Amino acid sequence: MLIDGQLVPGASTMPVINPAKGVPFAHSPAASLAQVDEAVAAARRAFPAWSRTPFEARRAAVTAIADAIELHKDELADVLTLEHGKPRAQALVEVQGTVDYFRFFTTLSLTPELLEDSDMRRVEIHRVPLGVIAAIVPWNFPLLLLAFKLPAALLAGNTVVVKPAPTTPLTTLAVARLTAGLVPAGVVNVIAGTDEIGPALTAHPDVRKVSFTGSTETGKKVMAGSAARLQRVTLELGGNDPAIVLGDVDVRKTATLVFASAFGTCGQVCRAVKRVYVHASVYEAFCDALAALAQRAVVGDGAEQAVDYGPVQNAAQFERLKGLLDDARQHGEVMPGGGPVDRPGYFFRPTIVKDCEPQSRLVVEEQFGPILPVMPFDDVDEALRQANSGPYGLAASVWSADMDLAHSVASRLDTGTVWINKHIDRTPHVPVAGAKQSGVGVELGLYGLLDFTQLKVINASCPA
Repeated sequence: MLIDGQLVPGASTMPVINPAKGVPFAHSPAASLAQVDEAVAAARRAFPAWSRTPFEARRAAVTAIADAIELHKDELADVLTLEHGKPRAQALVEVQGTVDYFRFFTTLSLTPELLEDSDMRRVEIHRVPLGVIAAIVPWNFPLLLLAFKLPAALLAGNTVVVKPAPTTPLTTLAVARLTAGLVPAGVVNVIAGTDEIGPALTAHPDVRKVSFTGSTETGKKVMAGSAARLQRVTLELGGNDPAIVLGDVDVRKTATLVFASAFGTCGQVCRAVKRVYVHASVYEAFCDALAALAQRAVVGDGAEQAVDYGPVQNAAQFERLKGLLDDARQHGEVMPGGGPVDRPGYFFRPTIVKDCEPQSRLVVEEQFGPILPVMPFDDVDEALRQANSGPYGLAASVWSADMDLAHSVASRLDTGTVWINKHIDRTPHVPVAGAKQSGVGVELGLYGLLDFTQLKVINASCPA
């Protein structure tokens, strides 16, 4: 782990399981609660000097981290495949995406804004750093989602304590090793650990902001723990993201795009397609096209060649998916070819479930895995009512050849992002913000950088 500029062992260790085998392949350091305090204290000591460091010097440090990650991208991709399970080519895409996101943030600036300059007053808007940031990263994209947080926090002048998920700590710890020496001691600290470490970090009295990506239920706990100190939070949480497919689409083309958006990374993506509403005029053909794609999918160990989909990342999620599938069999039609694979590891084939009842678990809950419910509709108002139901509002998509109609439908979806004729079009300059219980605050783009700052107004009059 990285604490106060030093690479240190944990107070204990924890096994890291290869989900393609279902057995440990390595052990990670695990921090004690005392080491949480040490990491926060180091970040607090480093903050005054780092916050006064010129922006250009902070930009150079973030660029150096990006350079180091890019230089070691092959070995990082190897570790990511082992601990996450995603195919090696996809792991390499994630590592390169991490580099690209770091580099994007270095193109931004925090130039003060002149709000008024008159005989009465001169008003400037400044953006100043907050202090110690706790960055909590989930297991589905342990490097890319780090790049949503770390470069922006550092450029804004904050110091950071990063905690990766306990099932995928190794790539983040590898980045910690690369970062050591590229920034002053204490500016970046990376600790790993079990479930007790997260609450201790997010509730720490010296943490000024928590940037958390994960489930809605855990996000509620983070917000509750922050309430006593009015601690800042950015929460990128769960999503049960609908796709509405209108009757004028090219069925084969649209089904291919929807399938890729639903099953990439085995569906373990916050903003993946999670449920599909298809106009009745093309419904049967659309379900058949999805099922054909599912049957052709190549599922296997991500370290092997020509694998489309690796295993589900962990045993708990694998068991939950099996429970969702059992429920779906009672409330819909499971199309042939899907379900768990009878082999070691946590393999689950892409699975299409048609005619799901609206209140079935697979429709109401976020599955976060390779099972996709598909439902027909006759009236677009009814499709919108169902798509907007539930507590989530992360993202959605509309698919149609009629762009005016598509925009009209998109405007009525209650989500932070709506795509038209695509899904999961993610780039670093486009902000991410969830509606309803899918999040608080903003990540990415200039808005994401500003979310790591305090707005400070300097309002001056000319001397008397």
